[in-house]
Amino acid sequence: MKNPIESLQEKISELTETQRKTADYIIKHPLDVAFLTIDQLAGIVGISTTTIMRLTFNVGYSGYAEFQKGLQEILRNQAAPQTRLEANIKGINQNDLWGKFAESHIDSIQDTMNMISNESLEQAQEMILSARRILCTSVRSGLPVAQYLTHGLNRLFGNAQLIIADVSDWVDSAVEMNANDILIAVSFPRYARRIIDFAKAAKGNGVKIIAITDSYSSPLIDHSDIVLPCNASSMAFHNSVVSSMFVADYLISALAINNPERTKKRLDQVNAVLMDINYHF
Repeated sequence: MKNPIESLQEKISELTETQRKTADYIIKHPLDVAFLTIDQLAGIVGISTTTIMRLTFNVGYSGYAEFQKGLQEILRNQAAPQTRLEANIKGINQNDLWGKFAESHIDSIQDTMNMISNESLEQAQEMILSARRILCTSVRSGLPVAQYLTHGLNRLFGNAQLIIADVSDWVDSAVEMNANDILIAVSFPRYARRIIDFAKAAKGNGVKIIAITDSYSSPLIDHSDIVLPCNASSMAFHNSVVSSMFVADYLISALAINNPERTKKRLDQVNAVLMDINYHF
């Protein structure tokens, strides 16, 4: 499901004049509205609470409480880590933390599955298969996903490379990239500027870009050909990579399963070398 701000922006042309007035205020002041009662918001904007309720219905929510919860979720995801931790702790019953933790990740994976179409996954696989080089990039919280993708895709095809966007060497790589290459960029709130700069530079050279990010409001979207949105919310202070790892693992598995004639030969060759050097205990 789209976040409340995206829903308002998408539906704003269909709203009544008073609803548009309310939507405009919410878009401009999401932090305030996330913690205002419906009566307080009605008083500030100068409209009725009924208008606010109808607005939330029109953009796909069951009411103001659900809409406001969505706003608070955005703030938890994009705020500083310590702020997110403080906000999340308030809603956690520590007596069943283990069970709630598991439920949270199951819900995140299901939410991710609802956001990503089979068509997008198939297009991403086709793009990976046809690429001369596969460059994976991220920083900080998204880095484990980029590392895992690089390792898995390189085992299958031998043409994957990890570039940590915080390191300036990406400039040299971006200059050499062309339309035969792809960039898989992983970025979550608070979005790192260097990942966006890398994607923009690569796009300027005709490179196709797959974005693994948290939503369609991510700044990475403007430079991407395929978007794989993943729920990155957590119960604590950080961006969780569980859902994005799930997607990364699916891509690696699907590519291996769907292209056995290409991948099996390479896997056999790699395994033969590992056996020759007595790599495993």
